[in-house]
Amino acid sequence: MSSLALLTSDLQSLSSETKRKHPDIRDASEKALGIVRSLPASEQSSTKLKVGDAEAEELLKPILMGCASKNAKVTAICLSCLQRMLTLRAVPLSSVPSMLHAMNECMIQGVDIQLRILQTLLSLITNFRSLHGRLLGDALIICFKMQESRIAVVSSTAAATLRQIVMFIIDKVVEEDRNDKVETIQLTEIILPDDSKVSLGPSAVDAYSVVEDLCLLANTEKPHFLKLGSLPKTFALELIESVLTNYHDLFRKHTELLILLRHHLCPLLLKLLSDKPVFPLILRSARVVFLLLKQFADELPMEVEVFLSLLIRIVGGESESDSSSFASRPPWMRVIAMEIIRGLCNDAQLMRQVWERFDSVEGGTRLFGSLISVLNRLMTEKPVLLGVSSQMFGVGVSSHHSDDKMPSTATGYSFDVGSVAGMVANAASATMTNVVGMMNADHGLSLVGSAMKLQCIDQLDKADSPPIPEAYIYLLGFQCLVSICEGFASATVPLFNTIVVQRSRAAGEATLKAPSALDISKLATDDTISSSTKQVLQSVHDMIENGWPGLLAALSFVVATNLSDSLFADALQSYLNVANASGMLGLTIPRDAFLTSLAKFAIPSRVVSSIEAYSYVEPATPRVASSSGPSSSDGSTISGAQAPGLSERNLACLKILVTSAMFLAGSLGASWFDILETLQNADYVLTSKGQRPTVKQNVPPSPGQGTRSTSSNTAPSAAQPHIPLLVDLDAESVQRLIQRFFDSSKNLDDNAFHDFVSALCRLSSEMIKMQSSSETAILSPVGSEHDSDRRSLSAPGSGHQDSAAHRRRISGIHLPRTLRGGDFGINKLGSVSRLNIVRFTHRSPDVAWNVVTAHLLDVLRNSSAPHSIRIQAAHTLDNDLLLLIPRNWGSSEERRSAIQHLLLNVLEKQVAPDSDSSGISVSSNATLTDIRKLGQETLHQILQSAGHTIIVGWDVVFNMLSGACEPSTPRMEQIVSSPPSVQGKRLSKPPPLPFASVPDKGSTALVRVAFQSLTLVCDSLSTLSPEHLRLCISTLGRFGRQMDTNIALTAAGSLLWGVSDSLQAKRKEGGQMEAEYNSLWMFLLLEVLGLCTDLRPEVRVGAIQTLFRTLQLYGSTLSLDTWEDVLWKVTFPLLDSISQVAIDNPVASPQQVETASLGAIPEQGQAWDESKTLALQSIGSIFNDFLISKIIHLESFERGWDTFVNHIKQSFLADSAGPCTAALRCLERAVHAAQHAPEDSAEKVVILSEKSWLACDDMGDTLQEKKRSSPFDQECLLAYVDVMRAIRGLTLSRNKQEWALERLSRLLTIVKATITYSESPTYRPDVDNLSPVQSAVISLVSDIDLTVPGSPSLVMRDLSSFVTLPFAAAFEVQREVEIAGDAQQRIQRVTYIAVAKKVMPLLVDIFLRFESSAGIFEDETVESILASYCVPMKLKYECPPSSKGGRDLPLWKTATSCFLRIVHVCSMQLRKTDTGVSDARVEGIWRQIVEGFSGAILADCHHEELLSQEERDAAELFDFALIAAIESDVVPYIGDSRVADNLTTQLASVLRRGSMLYHDRDTNSEDFDADGLQSESPRSSLSGLTGSTAVERVLPRERFAFWCLDLLFSISSDSKKDDEPLRRRIATLSLRTLLDRCNKTLADYLADQSIRGNYPLSRIREEELVHVLRKLLTLRLWSGTLWAAFSDSPSQFASEQPGFTSTLTPGQALAEAGKRSGIAHLFHFYGPLCQIVAIPQRLPTAWVALDILKPSTPSHGMEIVAVPKDTKDEELDARRLASACLEEIGKEFK
Repeated sequence: MSSLALLTSDLQSLSSETKRKHPDIRDASEKALGIVRSLPASEQSSTKLKVGDAEAEELLKPILMGCASKNAKVTAICLSCLQRMLTLRAVPLSSVPSMLHAMNECMIQGVDIQLRILQTLLSLITNFRSLHGRLLGDALIICFKMQESRIAVVSSTAAATLRQIVMFIIDKVVEEDRNDKVETIQLTEIILPDDSKVSLGPSAVDAYSVVEDLCLLANTEKPHFLKLGSLPKTFALELIESVLTNYHDLFRKHTELLILLRHHLCPLLLKLLSDKPVFPLILRSARVVFLLLKQFADELPMEVEVFLSLLIRIVGGESESDSSSFASRPPWMRVIAMEIIRGLCNDAQLMRQVWERFDSVEGGTRLFGSLISVLNRLMTEKPVLLGVSSQMFGVGVSSHHSDDKMPSTATGYSFDVGSVAGMVANAASATMTNVVGMMNADHGLSLVGSAMKLQCIDQLDKADSPPIPEAYIYLLGFQCLVSICEGFASATVPLFNTIVVQRSRAAGEATLKAPSALDISKLATDDTISSSTKQVLQSVHDMIENGWPGLLAALSFVVATNLSDSLFADALQSYLNVANASGMLGLTIPRDAFLTSLAKFAIPSRVVSSIEAYSYVEPATPRVASSSGPSSSDGSTISGAQAPGLSERNLACLKILVTSAMFLAGSLGASWFDILETLQNADYVLTSKGQRPTVKQNVPPSPGQGTRSTSSNTAPSAAQPHIPLLVDLDAESVQRLIQRFFDSSKNLDDNAFHDFVSALCRLSSEMIKMQSSSETAILSPVGSEHDSDRRSLSAPGSGHQDSAAHRRRISGIHLPRTLRGGDFGINKLGSVSRLNIVRFTHRSPDVAWNVVTAHLLDVLRNSSAPHSIRIQAAHTLDNDLLLLIPRNWGSSEERRSAIQHLLLNVLEKQVAPDSDSSGISVSSNATLTDIRKLGQETLHQILQSAGHTIIVGWDVVFNMLSGACEPSTPRMEQIVSSPPSVQGKRLSKPPPLPFASVPDKGSTALVRVAFQSLTLVCDSLSTLSPEHLRLCISTLGRFGRQMDTNIALTAAGSLLWGVSDSLQAKRKEGGQMEAEYNSLWMFLLLEVLGLCTDLRPEVRVGAIQTLFRTLQLYGSTLSLDTWEDVLWKVTFPLLDSISQVAIDNPVASPQQVETASLGAIPEQGQAWDESKTLALQSIGSIFNDFLISKIIHLESFERGWDTFVNHIKQSFLADSAGPCTAALRCLERAVHAAQHAPEDSAEKVVILSEKSWLACDDMGDTLQEKKRSSPFDQECLLAYVDVMRAIRGLTLSRNKQEWALERLSRLLTIVKATITYSESPTYRPDVDNLSPVQSAVISLVSDIDLTVPGSPSLVMRDLSSFVTLPFAAAFEVQREVEIAGDAQQRIQRVTYIAVAKKVMPLLVDIFLRFESSAGIFEDETVESILASYCVPMKLKYECPPSSKGGRDLPLWKTATSCFLRIVHVCSMQLRKTDTGVSDARVEGIWRQIVEGFSGAILADCHHEELLSQEERDAAELFDFALIAAIESDVVPYIGDSRVADNLTTQLASVLRRGSMLYHDRDTNSEDFDADGLQSESPRSSLSGLTGSTAVERVLPRERFAFWCLDLLFSISSDSKKDDEPLRRRIATLSLRTLLDRCNKTLADYLADQSIRGNYPLSRIREEELVHVLRKLLTLRLWSGTLWAAFSDSPSQFASEQPGFTSTLTPGQALAEAGKRSGIAHLFHFYGPLCQIVAIPQRLPTAWVALDILKPSTPSHGMEIVAVPKDTKDEELDARRLASACLEEIGKEFK
């Protein structure tokens, strides 16, 4: 039925329905029907009704009236009619407002009416394409109003209608743009949000207005075009999404629309995403954001950056401004953001654009990097949810590892998959601690269990978030990672293949099977590559370079989780994609990191560490097997039914690794090592004991494996056919793949092949080092470098406690397995070398030859490597390489020469002996011998088969043959130095001699094989050049020293003489070669000389004796040229060789003392010492006999003497005592012989003496600094002193004058170091007599000519230091003596007492000889002498005994006597004013004198309490000499103005302290100041003193104390009238000390008396009090001395005081007069005297012999006077004496 017929039907229905109630409508309907029926028949079937405006109005009139009737049925019919008319386009545009008004009025009616209105509106707008502006807005308003209806069907229909209308509006813009026929009059200028203006067509204006209002309404703003108050945000966003989805291209073309997006839509979306999350709004906002990111990345860069950053932060749970809002966001918001990001990641081009626009720009936002980081954190945030794949641990091992049993991730393949190569994040590491709980948890990741049926972002019908699987977000994150990795590969692989093919074609070569990586930096200059290609490659390169750590951390974590098979395959494919892309683009670090991570998953460390534990399990009985199974390396039980091995997933990882390595083979470079190490570990696991051919294990299915897991419990290894990566995962297939991998080495270019074999060699080296360390693990300390590595791979509880020492440092390979099967690297090196033998013979040695041969040589020469490995390396080198070379070296002579040179050099290194075999075990030596034997056998085969073709390398051949003659027995240093295990222990039996009676079988076999080759060479001597003949002679000489008698005899008796005959024959031919053959003959003879250094002592001694006896016998007949040869070719070389052996083989080390009784080592050392001693003695004889007649006349004498002296000096420095002494005596004999040289040789004699002295000078440095490892003995030191005496004697005899002062000083320094040397093993007793060294030294010093200026001071200072040796340098020496067959330690003391006794009087004699010389005073010599004597004087009774029998005078008495003699002379000399001695030196000497008296007077004399009374009296009388010397030699002269005041005060203080009779209970030494005065005030006060009733401790030497007190009174008095100024000065400076001494006695008495009462004092106290009072009574002072003593300048006012002033009061004047009185001291003590007199008790009394101490004549001072028998003692009373003192005071006032 046509539309017109339908219109007719509707009009009839309208007429029928309104005929009763609405007749006007019926009439209008009838009229309209008439118009329709009156139409021509041709228009009855037309789709467009052509009527005029009037007719159209008539047709429309009943419809509008019906709509206004408010009758629902009528309204419905009218709307249907209107719709038909619109379809027939029978409504004029002018009627549109009426229609819209009518429809607006009808909206209040029922649902059907509203739905018809919507249909009508849609027809209206679509049929009136010219409808614009306000009318269009009114139509939209009606739809929007109905969309707000609460009736769902109306609302949804209105929404759909609006969507269609809006699409129609936008589509009109497309049509308008397509037509491009908009007239200028139709353009409308609008103002854009950025205040710019633009003119648009009508449709464009409508579209702009609608979109703008939708954005404003969504943002709850007032619209400009639509008359709406509000619009649901969700609906507005849906409309915007529809527009952007279908017309994004239009938006890009229209700037005004882009501005709307930028200024209205983007802020709106950002606000919605930042506000409180509401699911519908967030959902729709996210969809729109996705469209913006997807379609407008170039047009809206800033907005894209903001939105992408926001999404990344949402996923990561971060916020820049409001962390609380992000923290409160629901999980579904992260899911929505992740779904958007997944969509973005699927677009590889978009991701590159993001990188290029943001990350690659300097200072730009790191969106791509942040995305990778967020994905990494997301994947690792809930590891328990994802679980752990049990298959990734391998099979046959327990997965229940506690934390402390898991291998260390730093050194082994642990399951810490996040720390790959130490360069990626530690996310996985931090989340794997709960791995035990995750192993069996029902968690995982799969497309079935973790995905949503409809993704969250598509669920627009939901008002709230739908249920989301907890693992869904992690599935999304995983898919993002996979998409990113796939994008890398999809962009790189096609371009890489294209570039490689283009380059190959351009070069005219076949396409490389293993091309190298692209150099991105060079692509920019390659014009053959398009710019777009360069940009893509550069972007991918930079994206991988910056994002690989996060990608690797996330993938390495995910691949270990419980993934389904399809997801696991995706993860592996991602690994492969990134690794290949990185390799193709030359990104070494990310490529290696991904390959290393794959390697970790391919070969789990638990499998490797459990294999040997399984292998070593013995077959158990059924009962035992039922209770326990084999133990794995972690201590858990391994099922006996299943061996440890690799699971399918491990093999899949290994397959991917090998595949990637084969693809990237041309660019791996140094990364080959990690690949090969993994293949080594795979080979170890796949070929281990118990490993099955196929991996069909029953592994519990992982929940993450989905349906396949549940359906494959019986055979989970059956890979699904639609997953190619999981096909062919059996052991045989993988091994075939690995073999193809090594076979493909033929496809590598030379550079790549070099890298390949270098890595293979490095891998083998690592294994060898590990195996070497494991063999020494028992000897290594616990804290060694690799100890933690070994412990990390140990297997607690497995029964192998030392397994940590036998594990591979990286992979955990168990060494016994490697030792049984050989080294993987060496095996592969052999096979690869055979496949590529052409590279070794026809390419540069740098390609493969140097690397492979160097490694094999290193292995076979590694003394700590296992025997089997070293032998394997030797076989590989010989059989797989060296023996194949002669068959392939070709016919070119030049090429053959080069190859022969390389081959023989390598073979030489194989057969060469170990250059340093110290510390090598016996088994290692045996292995080395086997290796050398293999090399010698190879050489023999080459000589047999191709010896006639050898062009070069005969020198190498002879070196190899002579190398076989190296002694296989331990070296001397090995014999001498005991091993660590036996140090400090007594050996059960002596060690073997250097040459055993039975030779080593291995070394003997080696010598025999080499000797066979040498025999072949000697059969063709005629072809050898002179140089090669010299090598042949040397080689035969070596064989002549072998232990095998037959070989030695054959070499020496047959072959050597055969060579000799050949030389003689050629020599007889003459010609130009005669001199050369003479040299060869001499060389042959010198080979015999080599026996002088043979290891056998008897050979050495006999050779040396024979040699030098011959020289002594025929030396006089030899020409000077011959003597040149003798010196330089025989004598010095012999000395050199013996000295070198002695240096290399130290003998007398302290560690060998314990083994001295064993005989072996000391005998060997003694033998070498005897040999060198004999050589030196013989050389000494030669020089003694022939120095004058022959040697001194040689042209090279000076150089020869230098060499000779250097040998002596070297022997002095390094040799033991015997050779050292012999060397010095040798030099002494030579120097003595030089004294008889004729005058014409005087210049050479001077040179001889000077060089000898320089050598002695250098030796003196060694002696002083004690640089020698072994000590000098006394014989050696004596010889040294004798040499210096001989040199000095030679100089004196020639020059007739003494040495210069500087040399004498050096000589004295050396002899002092000699005499004080303290490390000799034995010494002579030196108490009663001088030791030989001491005697020689003192004799040498005494012989010095003292007439040389400065020599007296030099000698006296040196002798002064000798005086102090007993007190400063004495030491003890332990030596071992044998008593009754037992070795016992005895202590011997070196005392230097005899030296001191000898030197002290000698020093005085020398001083007296030069007492008038001012030089000895001025250069401090006198001070040194006095200081040396002060030492024993201070020590006194603490000095060591001067003799064993006590016959000699004690050292302190000798020193005191010498000291007083020198003081007596010094005081008189210093008194003279014309001596030329400076004031400073005068003061210094007096200071030393005072120090000497102080030390002697105050010395500790408590030892006298142990003496008898007679001995004490004698000692006291001896000390009286000190008092007498002070009075006679010091007091008269110390008052000199050049002597400081403090010295006089110090002397008085010494006397004061010496006058103490008992220990003072109150005053300590600290109570006296520097001048010896008490620190209290001058005028003593009794206040504060506390008395005591305690008994005093009396000091010894009572009489000596009274003498000191009397002397103190004497020097303070005016009793001596000579030299009054000096006496006054001395009295003034001493007076305060005297007053303090008297004041203490009086004050202490009064204090004690106050509390004692009638309790008497001790005798000594009473006598002291009486004596002091008596002396005070008789003391008379110099006038004014008391006043001067208490003045500021005592010395200034000692002789004359200032007069009285007129201002003094009478009392003051009286006091001043008292101070200047001769009894001023009595005035000073007036108070105490009065107190004593006033004491009522009985006062102390004492009987005093008045004439005991009398002053003698002034010249002799005080002396002891005998008391006459008729002299009566007088009893003196303290009160009477005090009263007498007071009477004297009274007399003073008369």
